[in-house]
Amino acid sequence: MKVFRTVAAIALLTLAVAAFAQTAPPPAPAQAVAWSSLSAEQQQLLRPYSGQWQGLPPARQAALARGSASWLAMPAQQRALARERFQQWRALPPEHRAMMRERLERFRSLPPTEQKIVRDNFHRFQSLPSAQRRVLQQRWQSATPAERHQMVDRARAHRMHGADHHPN
Repeated sequence: MKVFRTVAAIALLTLAVAAFAQTAPPPAPAQAVAWSSLSAEQQQLLRPYSGQWQGLPPARQAALARGSASWLAMPAQQRALARERFQQWRALPPEHRAMMRERLERFRSLPPTEQKIVRDNFHRFQSLPSAQRRVLQQRWQSATPAERHQMVDRARAHRMHGADHHPN
C-alpha cells in the first residue's frame, strides 16, 4: 500500500508540475479545427477520432489538435516516459484517480503564489536523497490528521519567518 501511495503521489505531483510549470492567461474560446487542416502525422495520431471529428465540440477539437502537435514535437524518450506515466495512471483504481483529479482541481484553484510554493516544495523534496524522502513519506503517512495539520502549520510559519529575515 505504501508503494501505491508513493506512486500515486509522484504521478499526481509530476502531472501537476508539468501541467502548471508556467501560468498562462485563460484561453480564448476555441474555434473549430478542420480535419483537413491537421498534418498527415496528426491525422494518423488522431485517426480514432476521424469519423466523429465534425461532431466534436470546437474546444475538444482544438485540445486534440494542440495535444497531437505537442506529442509529435516530443523527443522519443519523453514520449516513452509519458506513455509509462499514462499506463501507471490507467492501472490505478478509479477511486484513486478520482482523488487525484480532486487534488489537481484543488491545486488549480490556488492563487499563483500558492501554486509556486507547492511547486517549490515539490522540487525541494525531489532534490533530497531517496533515504530522506522515504523517512519524510513515512512520517507523513503515519501521522494523524491533527499531526499533519501541525506539520503544515509549522512549515508555513517557517516559510513566513524565513521570508521576514531573507527578503527576495
